[in-house]
Amino acid sequence: MTAPETLDQITTLIQEGEFFKLKKLLRSFQASELVELIENEDEREQLIIFRLLPLELATQVFEYLDLEVQRHFLENLAQDKVTDILNEMSPDDRTALLEFLPANFVAELVQNLSEPERRVTLQLLGYPEYSVGRLMTPDYIAIRENWNVQQVLDFVRQHGGQSETLNMLYVTDARGKLIDDIRIREFLLAAPTTRVRDIMDQRFVSLTAGQDQEEAIDVFRRNDRVALPVVSPDQGILLGIVTLDDILSIREEEDTEDIQKFGGSEALDEPYMTTPLLRLVQKRAGWLVVLFLGELLTASAMQFFEGELQKAIVLVQFIPLIISSGGNSGSQATSLIIRAMALGEFTLGEWWRVLRRELLGGIMLGLILGIVGFARIAIWQSITPIYGPHWLAVATTVGVALVGIVLWGSIAGSMLPLILRRLGLDPATSSAPFVATLVDVTGLIIYFSVALVMLRGTLL
Repeated sequence: MTAPETLDQITTLIQEGEFFKLKKLLRSFQASELVELIENEDEREQLIIFRLLPLELATQVFEYLDLEVQRHFLENLAQDKVTDILNEMSPDDRTALLEFLPANFVAELVQNLSEPERRVTLQLLGYPEYSVGRLMTPDYIAIRENWNVQQVLDFVRQHGGQSETLNMLYVTDARGKLIDDIRIREFLLAAPTTRVRDIMDQRFVSLTAGQDQEEAIDVFRRNDRVALPVVSPDQGILLGIVTLDDILSIREEEDTEDIQKFGGSEALDEPYMTTPLLRLVQKRAGWLVVLFLGELLTASAMQFFEGELQKAIVLVQFIPLIISSGGNSGSQATSLIIRAMALGEFTLGEWWRVLRRELLGGIMLGLILGIVGFARIAIWQSITPIYGPHWLAVATTVGVALVGIVLWGSIAGSMLPLILRRLGLDPATSSAPFVATLVDVTGLIIYFSVALVMLRGTLL
């Protein structure tokens, strides 16, 4: 059955009041399928569908719903239903939800949690915002080094149902200090009498609770893990684990913020469709005003060279070409450098390597565009003599100017993100529109300066 047919069937059952049949139908879906179904329904139908789900399935679905939908459910479901779901949620997902809600609402929800869950939730909320501690879950399997494989597997069978993941097991001493982490496949392949200490290699990677979430993303990427332990910075006590699904969510948020900044606006705090229009305008207006004021410098540059423009009006025809070429080369360089920095492909100390590559690349790209520009003028001149008797000097001026402007755009677009990172600022703020505006102004200066040199004694 296709998705539209399923939606139609569910809508029909709701309209006819066939809730028993609907409840039976909903149990045949996976949690991910139900998430998609719910988010495609109207608010009234969303609540009806969710109320009919059994607690375990409802909790799984709730954890993957959009935060706005989660908030809608919390405000409209019965208090006991809300409490049951929050108690069943994994601590890290519950923390992410509570961070999104108003403080007074959070206090009420936390008060209704069971004592153990309330204690865990308050502990996680006590860590600094954007720290690894906020992502951490205390649901993991810890074992001892003197156990044998059979004891480990029996312990996993008995307690593994509450663990966030069973992919990794964590070896701790009597004080709770992390000694090692071991993949469960090692126990499945070992003899039952083998001791844990005989499997250990004591080579493990860990995070600290106060560590920045962006740093955690890099650690996960370098080590190819589905979960990493979180320890106290002083004694190495195992506090919890962070799983890959939480890291992917944070990475999505970071990428979204960078893309929005790169487009020339402030990052949105809420999804686009739920952001109030006035706030959306406010987020975009600031950068638009800054870029507009920057572009006014372009007009100032043209006024400065007004006399030359009156003498050689043919130069005006190529201003859009000049401006767009410099801005495009700068935007390309900015995009490549920001992404390379995000992936850790080079360090700030290697700026000279970046500069060297962009110098060579900018010259080659400029030569390519310069040849194309020269050829365009030559071809048009052979068809109709619109550029006059000095067309060769004009074509040469455009070609040489393009080399300089594309070279400058490449250098400016690559160095600006590095300078911002050195100053402790977000490189994404050197957005493509900002770089393009910078290169527009300076590009005109380069263009007219080249024209003064190349056309002196002919058109100027």
